[in-house]
Amino acid sequence: MPGHRLPLLLILLALLQGGPAAAAPAFRATVVSVGDGDTLRVRRGQERITVRLACIDAPETAQSPWGQQARQALLMRLAVGRPVTIQPHSTDRFGRTVAEVIRDTNINLALVEDGLAFAYRRYLAGCDEAAYLEAEERARRQGLGVWRVPGGITRPWDFRRGRRSARIPDGTTPDGRRHFCSQIGSHARAQELLRQGHSYLDSDGDGEACESLRS
Repeated sequence: MPGHRLPLLLILLALLQGGPAAAAPAFRATVVSVGDGDTLRVRRGQERITVRLACIDAPETAQSPWGQQARQALLMRLAVGRPVTIQPHSTDRFGRTVAEVIRDTNINLALVEDGLAFAYRRYLAGCDEAAYLEAEERARRQGLGVWRVPGGITRPWDFRRGRRSARIPDGTTPDGRRHFCSQIGSHARAQELLRQGHSYLDSDGDGEACESLRS
């Protein structure tokens, strides 16, 4: 019996520490591309990983000009080729790594602080909730970014919900046509169609349409 006590103790300790222990270890990677204000792709060795920024929700690309501003801010902070540290939280239903991204600072938190994203209250478990909510409140008080509009712009999660509820059951698309990557002709045109609402062109949900058209 005594021989079983130590393993049992270790199991109990692991269960008590389940939250932190469940998170994958941080790793270094290189920025490959930025999809939108809260999505990017990185390279770790030969592996390419799509990362959804944890704890935050940036304006959708269709929420002009806020979505474009959030993406541009992320591009400025995380230029292609730059090394970053990825601290995974989980994996979402699209297979993306949900993570906090660290360069000189916590990029996720910085976007909220600058009024370029909201604290994503539904998914703050595992985040420093107080830090994110306080950063959002500071941005609100200073009228930064999305807070230039009194009360803030439509929250991205509400915007997505509204678009889903407005879809017509027969599959009608924004301009009455369904486009195919093989027929669009250019990567830039595919991104334009995505911004217009042709979300089906972004098959993996990383904020970039028709990646096969990239030169």
